Amino acid sequence: MDDTASLQQAIYDRSPRSLAAMVAYRVNASADKKAFIYPDENEVWREMTWGEAGEIAYAVAAALIGRGLAFEERVAIASTTRLEWILADFAISVAALATTTVYPNTAAEEVDFILTDSGAKLVFAENDKQVAKVTAHSSLDEQIPTIVTFTGQGDGGRVITWDDFVAEGRAYLKEHPTCVDDAIALTNHDTLSTLIYTSGTTGRPKGVRLHHGAWTYLAEAINRLELSTVDDVQFLWLPLSHVFGKSLIAFQLRFNFITAVDGRIDRIVDNLGVIKPNFMCGAPRIFEKVRAAALTGATSKGLKGKISRWAFSVGYKAVPYRLEGTAMPKTLAAQNALADKLVFSKLRAKMGGNIRFMISGSAKLSPQVQRWFYAAGITVIEGYGLTETSAVSFVNHYNDPVFGSLGPATPGLERKIAEDGEICMRGPTIMRSYHNDPEATAEVIDAEGWFHTGDIGHLDERGMLWITDRKKDLLKTSGGKYVAPQKVEGSIMANVPYVSQAVIVGDGHKYIAALLVLDRTALMLWGSRHGHPEATYEELSQRPEIRRSIDKLMAKANERLERWETVKKYAILDHELTVEGGGVTPNMKIRRAHVIKQHQEIVDSLFDDTDER
Repeated sequence: MDDTASLQQAIYDRSPRSLAAMVAYRVNASADKKAFIYPDENEVWREMTWGEAGEIAYAVAAALIGRGLAFEERVAIASTTRLEWILADFAISVAALATTTVYPNTAAEEVDFILTDSGAKLVFAENDKQVAKVTAHSSLDEQIPTIVTFTGQGDGGRVITWDDFVAEGRAYLKEHPTCVDDAIALTNHDTLSTLIYTSGTTGRPKGVRLHHGAWTYLAEAINRLELSTVDDVQFLWLPLSHVFGKSLIAFQLRFNFITAVDGRIDRIVDNLGVIKPNFMCGAPRIFEKVRAAALTGATSKGLKGKISRWAFSVGYKAVPYRLEGTAMPKTLAAQNALADKLVFSKLRAKMGGNIRFMISGSAKLSPQVQRWFYAAGITVIEGYGLTETSAVSFVNHYNDPVFGSLGPATPGLERKIAEDGEICMRGPTIMRSYHNDPEATAEVIDAEGWFHTGDIGHLDERGMLWITDRKKDLLKTSGGKYVAPQKVEGSIMANVPYVSQAVIVGDGHKYIAALLVLDRTALMLWGSRHGHPEATYEELSQRPEIRRSIDKLMAKANERLERWETVKKYAILDHELTVEGGGVTPNMKIRRAHVIKQHQEIVDSLFDDTDER
């Protein structure tokens, strides 16, 4: 047995038999320790211990059991990230059922597909809006006789409030005191734990079946990396409908850190100042938005702007010394200390002042953005994984970040690069199959058990993973040059702070062009500062002054690209890409083919005959 296989077996042997068992252990072993911090309906932050969380979760589990749900049957959660989501998920786990996740911004038609395909028997719905997505389909009436709403209104029949459901479970548990323990005893590594539907950038979403062993193994493997401690506070805002957010629950159960829970994206910056967390995980767009706000905000102008630009010029010079752990020249050290006092410390204070590291995942983060944060004394590391691999397959360590790299594989995970450059993985964290879709399963898992990710990349001499792009996304110009959209789009996002979404086009054409969407908040702020307070987003996006600003910034973005990758022309859309419009998935990934087709006339206008000759 080789070293990787031996390590894999050792981790697997040490991991608990199920996620349900992990919940039971943590609730009993740490009953009096603070587990969660959360805002109540009056925006007052409350605390909950593991014992209190376990009491509610067990009551909800008892209610599920009492309503006749059987082993491995699916229970859906359609909600933003909030404490009740986590407690419901714990309850589903200890009741020996399986969680089906539904993004709260999923359209009603797709909700119908997910609930029908998964065979969900009960739905936890955040509010009346989510309830309506279920009740809109009469075909679900018999399949789903009960809907439990966190904040919505009960109807005295099919729809029951969270508080009433908890009370029902407490009563059932009093009459059947061993029902939850008996259910936990049924679970093991091979029991179905979670059914997560992929975001579906092309075609229907597929249900990814993840078993208890995937989560327990992953938690034990990540524990070996010593990224977190029992004294840490995590700020959790990531969608728990997404595999990345879901994995953080498993990590908390293993590490026993505290989690502050609030899924409202518009409250992230304010919450950081209140919660003062030690770490936070997020998608690249969040880090890009923080940087963009600093580059375009009030402090970017006048004397404050000059001081900020000077500070970052110094911070960039200090980066190599800090990465290598070597002493800076005295002059640079003194300048960096001053830059930290005047600028960087204030930025960190806005983020709570205690951040040790942040992890970016779900899409590629620009090394330029990563370096900007590091210059300010904030370490953002990258990880990599897919829904089919239980989220975290590769991850950097905050003590040894490598910008642009996605880090080494998690302990025990087998990995290889196929002849065509595709990244392949094998191990306990890989899904067993797609739900009800053996053909799709056979397309990604070969006869030897290797999962083919669809991503192109390579492993360096240290085993660090570097990704080029999605296998199916590569563009080929008429000159025969291959262009990776992620690289070009990443350069745009890093250098044009007004841009919130970018879609590269140019397959079969002589050059590369782009469709750009501007950040609404930044654009409206620009309008109010430049004499257009009444102008709409649509009007401001097409103003010539904005175009001139984008022209200058696009030139900077192009400087970081190869000649054949540079964007020769671009169009600024007068609207944002939305889930409702079909432009993005529920977890905000761009549906490239749909966007291009939807804007075909604009795309065609970017490639006129004279330029193509």
